[in-house]
Amino acid sequence: MFTSSLFTPFISEDLTLLRKHFDVDHLKTLGASAPLKIIAGVRRADLTFTWFASVYSFFVVQTAALFGKRSIVVIGGVDAARVPEIGYGIWLSPWKAILVRNALRKAFRVLPVDPSLGREVARLAEYDGENIRWVPTGYDASFWTPRGPKERHVLTVAACHDEGRLKAKGIDFLISCARRMPGTRFVLVGLMSPVIERVRVDAPANVEIIPFANREDLLRQYQRARVYLQPSMTEGLPNSLCEAMLCGCIPVGTRVGGIPTAIGDAGFLVPYGDVEKTTAALETALGADGVAGQKGRERIASEFTLERRERALLEIIGEAAA
Repeated sequence: MFTSSLFTPFISEDLTLLRKHFDVDHLKTLGASAPLKIIAGVRRADLTFTWFASVYSFFVVQTAALFGKRSIVVIGGVDAARVPEIGYGIWLSPWKAILVRNALRKAFRVLPVDPSLGREVARLAEYDGENIRWVPTGYDASFWTPRGPKERHVLTVAACHDEGRLKAKGIDFLISCARRMPGTRFVLVGLMSPVIERVRVDAPANVEIIPFANREDLLRQYQRARVYLQPSMTEGLPNSLCEAMLCGCIPVGTRVGGIPTAIGDAGFLVPYGDVEKTTAALETALGADGVAGQKGRERIASEFTLERRERALLEIIGEAAA
């Protein structure tokens, strides 16, 4: 049984991957009826696989344990966050924290997409983390490909629908950088109501704001941009950063979460909130040649493949079934 409260492209890729090898029921866990659906699904299943630690994952793991079955929980980012200054992360809620802590401790395996998330959930859940295994997400290098000449602008993709996520993704920091670089065009993709109007009011004239885009539109944005900026305050392993690197964007990112894991030595890492160092890195990246962008593509294409994730998940599911 595969459960998730969202159904994003990276969750969909895992579902497709697992269905190549197993009979998989997908349950979208939302609403008051979810616990009853979870009970019915667990009774049919041999194993549960859940994206994100949440109240719903607590019900999945507990129900599986009652039926003598094992559970796997994937950690993506917000489920490893506790940032009170911006009101971000499930661990800020005392009662939700109790349930998530229980789920993580009882799961057969906890799979963070970045090692930093594994360390953080072990700290927050106050246990040794013996069941934690790092399995990074994988990316389709045959779809996310460079095409045509690059334009001299900075791109950021951030799906944000509230103030907490806006701050977690560093959009206020991005706007500060854009003000320092009035001659450089910044393109910000993915904002949703109600925050999009607030950002439009605050942003300088050199920031172009585009609402949430589909996969094909994102591909075209990545292919045009010379530089990709990941200005996050807190982060997992950012999908948009890895996709942009595959499309030949030169990456500039803050030194938080999984951003250094993705960029490695193929781009620029800066302290969160340091406008001077970030704008300097952006200027250098904008002036770099295409070889720098190719280096980022080669890194993601070799280190973060769908095949690597598939092999790791099959191995862990095999352990769970043994």
